[in-house]
Amino acid sequence: MSIVRYDPFRDLRGLQDEVNRLFSTNLNRVFGDDEGIARGAWNPTVDIYENKDQIVIEAELPGMNREDFDLSFENNVITLRGERRFEKKDESDNYHRVERSYGAFSRSFTLPPTVSGEGISAEYRNGVLRVTLPKREEVKARRIEIQGESETKPRTIEAKAEGSKSDKSEKSMKASGR
Repeated sequence: MSIVRYDPFRDLRGLQDEVNRLFSTNLNRVFGDDEGIARGAWNPTVDIYENKDQIVIEAELPGMNREDFDLSFENNVITLRGERRFEKKDESDNYHRVERSYGAFSRSFTLPPTVSGEGISAEYRNGVLRVTLPKREEVKARRIEIQGESETKPRTIEAKAEGSKSDKSEKSMKASGR
């Protein structure tokens, strides 16, 4: 049997989460106002990942046309703006449930200074926007040749432009032959 530590604020945090969830949804949708459906607020879901050469942002924009959103880059901030509109197919349609979100959205992401503003590419395919942001050349890893007195052939070690203290001490030990 494990001992569980008593947290007097656990219930209060749970209540706060429920209130936040209630107010983050569009209240008009809760009360069944059709106008509220058309004006609803939503944000597309986004994945951000990086590799040694680039940072990639993928945003889900299902059911949208390329003309419904735009992308901008300024001062290392990339911004995605757009609007997904609710369109009734026919005036005689009587919707019983509308769970998809509609309305205007704006998502901004501050990028690290390692990202280059030049060479940004974006592709929209199958409802997913994929933005590729190349990293600056100076932050990529490079090889440095080290000549030693006791060695006849050059040794190479890998160095990074922004290494940690442990990386630097390891490199200095390798360079001194320890």
